[in-house]
Amino acid sequence: MDRYERILTLHRLLKSAHYPVPLPRLMDELECSRATLYRDIAFLRDALGAPIESAGGEHAAFRYEATEGQRFELPGLWLTSDELAALLALNELIGRSGPGVLAGALAPFKARIEHLLSDRASGKALPVERIRVIPWGERKLDQQVFRITAGAVLDRKQLRFLYRARTTNNESKRTVSPQRLTHYRDNWYLDAWDHDREALRSFAVDRIADPHTLEAAANDVAENELNDLLASSYGIFAGKPKAWATIRFSAHAARWVADEHWHSQQKGTWLTDGRYELQLPYSNSRELLMDVLKYGPDAEIVAPLPLREEMKIMLQLALTGYQ
Repeated sequence: MDRYERILTLHRLLKSAHYPVPLPRLMDELECSRATLYRDIAFLRDALGAPIESAGGEHAAFRYEATEGQRFELPGLWLTSDELAALLALNELIGRSGPGVLAGALAPFKARIEHLLSDRASGKALPVERIRVIPWGERKLDQQVFRITAGAVLDRKQLRFLYRARTTNNESKRTVSPQRLTHYRDNWYLDAWDHDREALRSFAVDRIADPHTLEAAANDVAENELNDLLASSYGIFAGKPKAWATIRFSAHAARWVADEHWHSQQKGTWLTDGRYELQLPYSNSRELLMDVLKYGPDAEIVAPLPLREEMKIMLQLALTGYQ
């Protein structure tokens, strides 16, 4: 981490510590040498006025003085690179929300974020236009539908709406207990308990029509149960994992895939010839197959056999359109 993040991390460690923090632990947390750590401590104490005191004893340790340490804060707004990136992304996300109720509701937050991102010393705004967040596969969203849906989630009320599934294009009336909103690949999904089907389901918010909030309170589903059914398999499709997929990537594609996050439980292995083998759990194969297809000849599904055969059929059907 850079010096900025080390100072921030050092401050947080000393601020939250009830006892002196040993030097080795500080070096591990800041990922730096002893000399660098002493320079950072000196900067925090002398330049920023932190009430740092060293504890006596055989080993060096540091803490904030009890009374002054509670009151001391770093001057201005200090953000790590990850926090700044998240703030910039949120600013862009709000900017891309489009006209309508949602954009109007978020306008004060956008103004506040832009104020936070300004340079306090000079009064100049940071050139946030030099940060781009490019949407991919974003679908048109009705702002009123989103507002009502989000309101039902936060107010913990049941929701009734018409839903047209893309797989069948059939419209059905649903009464659900909304559990949470999920933003996945630039689109919003509603995770909910479907009272008619007595099961957890994920609904694409852009396919919801005519939503109405009901007076009845929503039935809460435990978070671990939600994750078991809606987050344990690959992609957005619900269901507990039915198998593990093994995908082998060429040495060329491996340079990208090895650094990518596909699933929280993924397992990656480098092969002796430079190829990369990725394993992950899945329930519905549709989204996984589409993601593997984009790598073309650089990706091969090795196992399980039914998934491999399914990919072969998709490739054969795709070829018929070019004959």
